[in-house]
Amino acid sequence: MPKLIALYIWSVAIGFGLSAVFLALMLWLDVAGLRHLIFGSDMGLVAAAMVSAWLITVAQLPAEVVKLLQPLLDSPRLLMFAIMVLVIVVGTAMDMTPTILILTPVLMPLVKAAGIDPVYFGVLFIINNAIGLITPPVGTVLNTVAGVGKVSMDVVTRGVMPFMLAQFAVMFLMVLFPQLVMVPARWFY
Repeated sequence: MPKLIALYIWSVAIGFGLSAVFLALMLWLDVAGLRHLIFGSDMGLVAAAMVSAWLITVAQLPAEVVKLLQPLLDSPRLLMFAIMVLVIVVGTAMDMTPTILILTPVLMPLVKAAGIDPVYFGVLFIINNAIGLITPPVGTVLNTVAGVGKVSMDVVTRGVMPFMLAQFAVMFLMVLFPQLVMVPARWFY
């Protein structure tokens, strides 16, 4: 477990460190058009998330996650709870797309081995990743709202906190009561 946490922290630190070097170069070179392209949109955040995703993959972090969650295969609800906590933690440092691309192939075999319905897992996984869009520090939506509204991240984060907590509560209710997801899902498939 400490090795897993150390690898995660190392990957995120390297990703943000490389982003800081890139930012310093951009400010030093004063390339106005490129600076506007990167900082006028959320491309800087996406680039940092992609670097973090690459470093997490290189550090073999997905394999460590599988080893960590393997003992929970006998208890599907406990496994889903652990997966949701894992996705919350990863969602604080990575954007939605890299999280989905990296974690889905890692977690899906565990989900199938535990007998969890893939549709149920997919719904909760996407809901959790969507919550990650408003979770600091990477929270792409938070950064966009702060930029458009010309307010600080602190103000936006405080404003979104009650909604984020409500979303977490609903998500964990769906973990405890899978019928909340599966009954409506059966209407469509």
